[in-house]
Amino acid sequence: MAFPLLLAVCLGAMPPRADLVIAVFEGEDYGGWVTTGEAFGAAPARGTLPGQMAVSGYQGEGLVNTYLPDDSGTGTLTSPPFAIERAWINFLIGGGKDEERLRLDLLVDGEVVRTATGPSDRPGGSERLRPGTWNVQDLRGREAVIRITDEATGGWGHLNIDHIVQSDRKAIMPMPQTVTVPVTGRLLHLPVRRGADRVHVTLSATPTRPAHTFPIDLAWDREVEWWAPCDLGIPLPAELTIAADELPEDVALASLVRFSDTILNSDDLYREPLRPQFHFSAKRGWLNDPNGLVWHEGEWHLYFQHNPWGWGDGIKYWGHAISDDLVHWREVEQALYPDELGPMWSGSAVIDHGHTSGLGDPDKPLLVTLYTAAGASPCQGLAYSNDRGRTLTKYEGNPVLPYIEAVNRDPKVIWYEPDQKWVMALYLDREDFALFESADLKSWTKIDDVTIPGCSECPEFFEIGIEGRPGETRWIFYGGNGRYQVGTFDGQQFTPESGPHRIHQGNCWYASQTFTNVPAEDGRRILIAWGTVNLPDMPFNQQMSAPIELRLVETPAGLRLRSTPVRELTGLRRGSHALPAGPLAAGTTPLPTIRGGLYDVEIEWELGTAAWVGLNLRGFEVRYDQADQRLTVNGVSAHCPLRDGRLSLRLLVDRASIEAWAQGGEAYLPVQAVAGPEQEAVELVASGPGARIVSGTVYELGSIWPSPAVAARP
Repeated sequence: MAFPLLLAVCLGAMPPRADLVIAVFEGEDYGGWVTTGEAFGAAPARGTLPGQMAVSGYQGEGLVNTYLPDDSGTGTLTSPPFAIERAWINFLIGGGKDEERLRLDLLVDGEVVRTATGPSDRPGGSERLRPGTWNVQDLRGREAVIRITDEATGGWGHLNIDHIVQSDRKAIMPMPQTVTVPVTGRLLHLPVRRGADRVHVTLSATPTRPAHTFPIDLAWDREVEWWAPCDLGIPLPAELTIAADELPEDVALASLVRFSDTILNSDDLYREPLRPQFHFSAKRGWLNDPNGLVWHEGEWHLYFQHNPWGWGDGIKYWGHAISDDLVHWREVEQALYPDELGPMWSGSAVIDHGHTSGLGDPDKPLLVTLYTAAGASPCQGLAYSNDRGRTLTKYEGNPVLPYIEAVNRDPKVIWYEPDQKWVMALYLDREDFALFESADLKSWTKIDDVTIPGCSECPEFFEIGIEGRPGETRWIFYGGNGRYQVGTFDGQQFTPESGPHRIHQGNCWYASQTFTNVPAEDGRRILIAWGTVNLPDMPFNQQMSAPIELRLVETPAGLRLRSTPVRELTGLRRGSHALPAGPLAAGTTPLPTIRGGLYDVEIEWELGTAAWVGLNLRGFEVRYDQADQRLTVNGVSAHCPLRDGRLSLRLLVDRASIEAWAQGGEAYLPVQAVAGPEQEAVELVASGPGARIVSGTVYELGSIWPSPAVAARP
């Protein structure tokens, strides 16, 4: 009797049989599969299609991808008949979630007996394919076909399918999980990896934080690139409930959670190889638009668009940094969290000196922010602070400006002294903006429509004095790319006089904002922009521009804005290297004593008979060509005429960018230039004899950042 038992044990230990392939979509066509419509094309796709977010999670090189010609394509793809021989049919599926119009179906005798749809039906979704499975034990021996249907034409109107097999094993499926864990530190951490499965996580409310849901590229497989921290605030909750919309069945959500009082793996915080050293960047995660730039009680406030949960763009919070000098920034707690009205998109901040809003403590100065809540119907919300901007309380009557049309977003608010009222500039759609007025920041009335050709998003609207003409001013109106109009404003209507003109000619600048409430004794119009530059393989991404001062000057072509770096940046200078005045040798002249890789360069050339002159900075070329009167910085160029045969240049050189100002700001080129700290060489270059240096100095710069140990604390 022992033999049958031994045989049964041995048979039970036998590994499952190899899978039976139904389709892996690696051929030059669909083989015996039959297509209708246009969504499937003539052959399997080779990954991501034009205009589509990056597709991942498929096997091999090919897959079914119905994003043809985009989400508008429709059709079907049907397999040849096959016999069901195993207990499970497993597959990979991605794309849109629509149980009626986006379907992967199993048909027996012409009837649908099993079905599946994609996982994504909301912004922040992912094109990553996920495992799916059907239990078909009751259908063994039956003949079946598989049909893929795409009848959807709107957003997420496509499917991605790959690797359909019959198997003795059920695929490991993603499932929702919820866990309640004791809180043992102020910072909650979750593991992140670019390209990992996009998971929607919900955190329960704490005494100082609302409950909210966010997408994260969750490294549930332990291949962690970095840990995303979330400050839970004081007082800490005793426990926190965390929910994930889907995780593999064999992964415990609790095993992915870490708590500490400092940022995990932060020994090199602010000293990472590509960390900008004098341009602001977030400790962790993605940043973009500067928001709510305001001076208040001796401090400069930089709120900003922040996705703390990923390296790339995603759900938006308002991050917050504070400076005493416009140069050294300290990042503090998140200021605004997503809520039932949507993610927190761009906006602005003002000081309500007269307490026109009636909010907060009337005996304390009131900082008020206006922002876009970017839900299904974008609207404008208000939040305020009586504690010097540290915490923002959302107005109970939000939204203060309901949905109007199109995308309507990015409110920029100013105080208009002649009429004792608030004015809001708001983006509507395409090239269209609008102006609104309010007596109390809570009720708004439209007063004007403004169109700026070639410009959209992120409006900026302000009055500025004309240099050299005391008492004379003009109004400036521009959008995200900095194409501005010069005009007048009478409290009801903006009247353009010229433009659009360009603030900059670079490739590392967008969605700028200027500070409000700057003291009269200072009087400057100070701007910070989003420095659009990817920083690969870092636990953070993007930077802000250097703070710059705008001036409105009279030129032969009319009134134009000119910019220069703020004077406070000279405080970072640590050592100086004078460039000897006199003739410039042809070819390349190394300057080996200059080291560090962070530079502030001031130089004036007289070109004479030289065709071109320039500098090589950390491997990037800065060059001026005399024939076409163009300055080029790392391949990006702008027209800039010589003055009396001379060119003056100011350059700020950081780890990820070079910002160049020529002829006192006549040309401004903020340019992407990413290089590690080992690249620090400085060289003078010239096409031939004939040019000379009139004057020049290269300053080595220090860092704005504190030590990693200090910075890692909340």
